[in-house]
Amino acid sequence: MTKQTDQLDRVIIRFSGDSGDGMQLTGDLFTSQTASFGNDLATLPNFPAEIRAPAGTLPGVSSFQLHFADHDILTPGDAPNVLVAMNPAALKANIGDVPRGGELIVNTDEFTKRAMQKVGYGTSPLEDGSLDGYHVHPVPLNTLTVEALAGFGLTRKDADRCKNMFALGLLSWMYHRPTEGTEKFLQTKFAKKPDIAAANIAAFRAGWNFGETTEDFAVSYEVAPAAEAFPAGTYRNISGNLALSYGLIAASQQADLPLFLGSYPITPASDILHELSKHKNFGVRTFQAEDEIAAVGAALGAAFGGSLAVTTTSGPGILLKAETIGLAVSLELPLVIVDIQRGGPSTGLPTKTEQADLLQAMYGRNGEAPVPIVAPKTSADCFDAALEAARIAVTYRTPVFLLSDGYLANGSEPWRIPDTDELPDLRVQFAQGPNHTLDDGTEVFWPYKRDPQTLARPWAIPGTPGLEHRIGGIEKQDGTGNISYDPANHDFMVRTRQAKIDGIDVPDIEVDDPSGEATALVLGWGSTYGPITAAVRRLRTAGENIAQAHLRHLNPFPRNLGTVLKRYDQVVIPEMNLGQLAKLIRAAYVVDAHSHTQINGMPFKAEQLAQALSEALHAH
Repeated sequence: MTKQTDQLDRVIIRFSGDSGDGMQLTGDLFTSQTASFGNDLATLPNFPAEIRAPAGTLPGVSSFQLHFADHDILTPGDAPNVLVAMNPAALKANIGDVPRGGELIVNTDEFTKRAMQKVGYGTSPLEDGSLDGYHVHPVPLNTLTVEALAGFGLTRKDADRCKNMFALGLLSWMYHRPTEGTEKFLQTKFAKKPDIAAANIAAFRAGWNFGETTEDFAVSYEVAPAAEAFPAGTYRNISGNLALSYGLIAASQQADLPLFLGSYPITPASDILHELSKHKNFGVRTFQAEDEIAAVGAALGAAFGGSLAVTTTSGPGILLKAETIGLAVSLELPLVIVDIQRGGPSTGLPTKTEQADLLQAMYGRNGEAPVPIVAPKTSADCFDAALEAARIAVTYRTPVFLLSDGYLANGSEPWRIPDTDELPDLRVQFAQGPNHTLDDGTEVFWPYKRDPQTLARPWAIPGTPGLEHRIGGIEKQDGTGNISYDPANHDFMVRTRQAKIDGIDVPDIEVDDPSGEATALVLGWGSTYGPITAAVRRLRTAGENIAQAHLRHLNPFPRNLGTVLKRYDQVVIPEMNLGQLAKLIRAAYVVDAHSHTQINGMPFKAEQLAQALSEALHAH
């Protein structure tokens, strides 16, 4: 039977099932296939915070959404064209996002009376007509997988666990994905259990063959590589946390400093600790501390000892680290503080995303304790943001906040691997000897004698003869570093530390205003870049004149930001918080910035954001 192949420019697929069904792995493997094929892509993993929620319940639903295209895309997509539902809970939790006419691939084996009742289905949605507006493909995944693995000697339970690979094989056939990488991954993953590896590969191939032979799937689809979306180079798929890890390693190599990570596991930052622990060959030292306070204390000690020091955490951990970050401000030592933001106060929503730690990063310490803030805009951009945070830290001898979030951390996209000669030179000069001459001609070392350009103090390696100096959190005398309670000295030191941060050299903000005639500006920061850009594109296609700018540096702001803001009659700031950047912008520039906010644990959807921006533009 010759089957029809339709050409598409883009597809959004969502795999969804129980948190034990392997949806994240299935999505990751399909993403790897898609990346190797050359499509542009963006992903959105979405999983419960519970280690193992009750099977078959709505709180236990885990999903993975992938948007891939033959052109440049910016978001994981608003609504899936295809939903793979492994059980009734997955269908119920996700059907509201699937537009009419979408395709549903449903594992009919799981639609038992008990499983449906558990999620509130009185009758089977596969039989009661409620799915009539969709293209439903009923597939008995459990049965087909167990039959395919009949000769492998597995228990039914073990065979059943391979059904996600059957589903992956079916989707790989539907969208003409390359399969070699998936089979190689399975062989490597289960190298110590070759029978399990063989069973998973057999299930994967059976899914492919099922698509090829069944009459229910009469059409397959092709999405061509996105050849024009990418500059020439070598690419790989990368998540935000992996890109950030590689950026930190690159920074330590470019600075010629050992990398030290003091960390305590916390969702969604733990992957950075896991990744960096694999790279001892690059001189990386990872220390999993007993708590957040010990982690940042160890990192600050490593900075004192001459390392590129990093601590990674999420919002709750930043609270605990605040006192030591204040100490780092006082000591004026380089320290990169990575905050992978997550939803809510207290424990909040550990596996959901938010950008509500901006004001905490800006002001969350006692006293006047200014700290620079850098925010990546995409998953791949986490690499460059890590390099930039390290540059500021070592150049200006200051702790630096790097504000990523769960959406960037867990999501992925193609990343062009840079050549090493493209990376910045971050090498620093440690203090070598005396740097000050007293009135009597004696040469001494003053730990707070500053570089006139950067206002940075010397970085002295402990144990270097002649560089002995005081350390600690009590206010120091300018120059000598001796303890000082003098009011005038404290006033001077506070203003000097602030001037050092204010004087950090950051690039001007760039404005995307194609017509040059826009009267409204959409200003964003961090992970809102993709949805904002997608929304702005939609508005421009609809004939709107609108400008866009995106902040990477949130402290200090780019020097031209005030000038840019005053060029526009309206400024709209979309944020995943209650308007924190808008508060800072209003305070710093006295502009009437309109705040558009969302705090539901999920990234903005481009269509909804476009609608909200359009309403804001026409409200005046």
